[in-house]
Amino acid sequence: MSRQPRAYRLDDPNVTGGSVTVTEEPFDAIEAADGVVVPMAEKRRAPWAGLLISALSGLLLLGLGLALENLIMDLYAVQPWLGWVALALAFLAAIAFLAIIGREVLGIWREQKIENLREAAIDALAVKDHKGAKGIVSDLIALYGRRSSAARGSARLKELTDEIIDADDRLAIAERELLAPLDAQAKRAIAGAAKQVSLVTAVSPRAIVDVAFVIFAAVRLLRTLARIYGGRPGLFGFLRLAKAAFNHLAVTGGVAVGDSLMQQVLGLGLAARVSAKLGEGVLNGLMTARFGLAALSVCRPLPFIREEPPKIGDVAGELLSRAETAVAEK
Repeated sequence: MSRQPRAYRLDDPNVTGGSVTVTEEPFDAIEAADGVVVPMAEKRRAPWAGLLISALSGLLLLGLGLALENLIMDLYAVQPWLGWVALALAFLAAIAFLAIIGREVLGIWREQKIENLREAAIDALAVKDHKGAKGIVSDLIALYGRRSSAARGSARLKELTDEIIDADDRLAIAERELLAPLDAQAKRAIAGAAKQVSLVTAVSPRAIVDVAFVIFAAVRLLRTLARIYGGRPGLFGFLRLAKAAFNHLAVTGGVAVGDSLMQQVLGLGLAARVSAKLGEGVLNGLMTARFGLAALSVCRPLPFIREEPPKIGDVAGELLSRAETAVAEK
């Protein structure tokens, strides 16, 4: 019967017999770490704009508080019960204001947590950090473990906690078990928004209606994707998330001219060969889908590891098929 392996020091006098072979440390992880570009901190300038906004906000709050105090005192001088009613209303307004602030802070905290998970996953994949990968998987289980759709995946990942698995394989399993169902929901939401934008802008009589509905659909789609992946942003959190989505859209090429579907649209000139409104609706739907894919990338807590990143053809292929059918019938 074989004995379990044990650790010994090379200078231990009790170690006799056999031979010891010393091998150099493998440099795979070191070379991978050398390839990681660490961004340098930008030189910070004096935050004059922030100071101006903070000072003006403080003055506004002080003026509002003084105005409320004067109002309550004037009402109390007229009738005491009016003063008490005004004081109660001011108290309720203060509670509502604090609740709104708390909701905004909580929404930004959730978004920051998802962003930190994604950045930590990228770093763990770059340097093969097994301990970091286990921590990321634990955070994902805590984030999605309460959902009924993720119960089986969470149980499967908990069984593999003590198993010796490579960092990329562990994160890939978490991606398949926890994020693949959410990716399917997100793709359905993007496809539905793109189809709705295409239909509405194709039949609307006014350009202002097109613009308003496209903005409304983009806002609703971004909130939907954030909720799917665990974020529930408030107003400021939504603005922060929208900025990240637009930045991602700009970095990845705007209209995605490298995508075969967009090449086919532009190459065939479908917008010119069919009715102007139908072509406009198709392109608006495609751009909505492109924005949705950018929003999916910034809402997702992991980068795409083994799962195939969705393309425009996966979420808006029906739009092009409808346009091609209209061209064939024309």
